[in-house]
Amino acid sequence: MPLPTLDLVRSATDEQVLHTLMRRRRLTRAELAAETGLSKPTAGESVRRLAERGLVEDTGERTPGGRGRGRVGSYYALTPATGTALALTIAPSGVVGEAVDAYGDVVARAERTLGRPTAPDRVAAALTAVAAQLTSAVAAQFTGSAASGRAAGGATAVAAELGDPAVPARVAGAATAASGRGAGAAIATSGRGAGDPAAGVGVGVGVAERGWLPRLAVVSAADPVDRATGRLVHLPDAPFLVGELDPVALLGPYVAGPVTVDNDVNWAARAEAEHAGPDFAYLHLGEGLGCAIVGDGEVARGRTGLAGEIAHVVTTGPHGRAVRLIEVFGRLGLRLPGSTAIDADALLAAVAAPSPLAAVNRRTIAVAVAGVVAAVVALADPGRVVVGGTWGPVLVDAIRDATADLPRGAAVEAATVTHEPSLSGARRAALTRLRAAIVATVHGA
Repeated sequence: MPLPTLDLVRSATDEQVLHTLMRRRRLTRAELAAETGLSKPTAGESVRRLAERGLVEDTGERTPGGRGRGRVGSYYALTPATGTALALTIAPSGVVGEAVDAYGDVVARAERTLGRPTAPDRVAAALTAVAAQLTSAVAAQFTGSAASGRAAGGATAVAAELGDPAVPARVAGAATAASGRGAGAAIATSGRGAGDPAAGVGVGVGVAERGWLPRLAVVSAADPVDRATGRLVHLPDAPFLVGELDPVALLGPYVAGPVTVDNDVNWAARAEAEHAGPDFAYLHLGEGLGCAIVGDGEVARGRTGLAGEIAHVVTTGPHGRAVRLIEVFGRLGLRLPGSTAIDADALLAAVAAPSPLAAVNRRTIAVAVAGVVAAVVALADPGRVVVGGTWGPVLVDAIRDATADLPRGAAVEAATVTHEPSLSGARRAALTRLRAAIVATVHGA
C-alpha cells in the first residue's frame, strides 16, 4: 500500500485544524495542538498555510504572558473570507431568509410577507428581495460600503417591483428555525446532478472568484419540487400554495455556488432527525399534506422527487367510506375557499370545542390519518411516526388512539422542532455544505 504524499498529509492536517476552529471559534497554536493531537510545530505550520490561503487570521488577541507565565500566545480564528451560506423558506405566508457563517451563527435575517392569494410573480419578487437584502448585509460585513451599496441597489430595484419604496425586508439578528407545508421529497442542485454525492458542496469557488457573495443557498419550498431542476411542481387536485417558480434561476445572481431546493416537509424531517433517529416517517398536517420517509438517516426522494405525496392516499373517510385523504377535509367543510388547501384555523376550531360534534370531527380526522399511517408503516417500516404541521400535533393523541389497533403499528409522537422546522433543516444543511466548501479549498478542489 503506497504511503500518503506530503501534500495529502498537509491537507488532512489543515482540514482538522479548520474543523476545530469551526467548533471552538478561536484558539492559540498551543490550544490547537492540544485539541487536535498534533504537535505544536505541525499545528503552527497548518495555521501559517491556512493564513496564506486567507482562511485563518490572527485576531489580535493575546494570552497573558511574562513573569513566569510562559510565552505570549496569539489567538487565531476563521476569516470573513470563509464566507456564508443562505437558508431560505418560501411559503404562502411569505419568504424568510438567513445568512449563516461557518460557526453556525445567523449573521443576517430578512423577511417578506405575502398576501393571499399568492401570485407567482410576487413570490419571485419577494424571494429575490430577501436574497438581495441578505447579500447586502453580508457585503457590509465582508468589504464595507462599496459592495454593500451594489447589493442594496439590487434590493431597492426589487422593492420597486414589489411596489414598496423601502428596503423590501427587515433584517434581524440571530434566529432559529422554519415552518412549512410541503409534499413529496426532492433535492435539486444547480451545477451538479441531484444524484451526485458532492451536489450542493460548491467546491472550486475561491475567495477571489466568489468575492463577498454567499457561497451557496439552500431553499425550502411549500410545494412539490422537481428533483432534477429544482422547479416547483403543480400536481392535479393539489393545493399549489406558492405557484410556478424556479428558485435556482432566481437565486443564481445572489450566490457564488449551487442552489439546493427541496420541499419544506423534507427539510422539517431533517430538522427532526436528531430527536427521531435514523428511521422514521414525518407527517406534515397543515394547509397541505406531506410525508417524508427517513431511512438510515436519508430522506427517500423518489425518482422525480415526488415521494411522500399522501394527499391522494385512499383512507377511511366520513361514515366509513373510502376516500382520498384530501377529500376528507372537503367533506367536513374544512378547505380554504376556491382551493384544495386545508383551512387550518377552521379545523382547529372544529376539533377544539367541548362538544359531541368536535369529538366526531377529531375521531373522523384521526381515523383518516391513521389509514395513511397504516400505509406508510406497511411500505416503509419506520421506527416511529412523527406528526408535525400547524394542526397535526394538536390531534396526535387522537391519531395515536386510532392507530392502536393496526396490524402493524409504530410509535406516534408529536414533532419536537416546532418553531420554523423547515428553516431549521435548511439552515443545518446550509451550514454543512458551507463547511464542506471551505474544507474543499485545502484539498485543491
